[in-house]
Amino acid sequence: MSNLTKSEKRKLESMLGMASGYVINFSNRTFEEFVLESTGKEIYNEKYNLNSGSKANRMRAFWDIESNFTVGKLLGDIFDEWDEYKGLDNADEPSEECLKIVHRLKLSAPVLDIDAIIPNSEDRDFETLAKAVRDSIDRNEPEVGLDRLHTFLVKYFRVLCEKYDIDTDKKKPLHGLVGGYIKKMKAAGAIESEMTERILKSSIANMEAFNYVRNNQSFAHDNNVLKYNEAMLIFGHVTTSIRFIEELERGLEPPKEKQDNQFDFNYLNF
Repeated sequence: MSNLTKSEKRKLESMLGMASGYVINFSNRTFEEFVLESTGKEIYNEKYNLNSGSKANRMRAFWDIESNFTVGKLLGDIFDEWDEYKGLDNADEPSEECLKIVHRLKLSAPVLDIDAIIPNSEDRDFETLAKAVRDSIDRNEPEVGLDRLHTFLVKYFRVLCEKYDIDTDKKKPLHGLVGGYIKKMKAAGAIESEMTERILKSSIANMEAFNYVRNNQSFAHDNNVLKYNEAMLIFGHVTTSIRFIEELERGLEPPKEKQDNQFDFNYLNF
């Protein structure tokens, strides 16, 4: 359940015009569709049927039942679409106080580095895949996104390997791609400490284990899916690793005069 204070609830209720039993300008249909798209939750499920079952009371029940992050996600999405749904009787824009409440709630994101899951190449299908991975965390359903996370990693490291002319044979497994990339970074002198090297090398074994999870404990096949807490652990490890690699890659950008030409591998002292 969220830990909204009474004061925060009063501010949000006033902003959303909930005293009348409504939630801004939502109809029953648009309210149901919006909550489902934002959080994957069915707002007209019986568990949200508080008192009269009005939209406002269902929102109150949602606040009491769902996590900080899920509540913050819904409120943030409502405020992002404010102009469309606010109606004539509501403020022109969400108050700074309400936006701060949303920010506080969303700091409880279950995977803090989930925004690192972005494509490293221009590819519409890759972006769709990355969004599906992020959505599984936005909806607090990491177990649902494990197979897509694995596919994302394969595509992500294949792009990196192609960039540095590392073998990317289609039969090469995820941990092979990761190992090739780390070896190249080590040879380039991009990894400065022995501890960093050891951490990255341990990730090769972790990625090899991820192959098993993908094939036997995710929705890639008809499997018994991994439990929530273990799925969260995997997501956290992967996103932290991707965040580090993105920083590593930024440090390897060639000088500006070379950016318009083909990447100069001599820059990395291979």
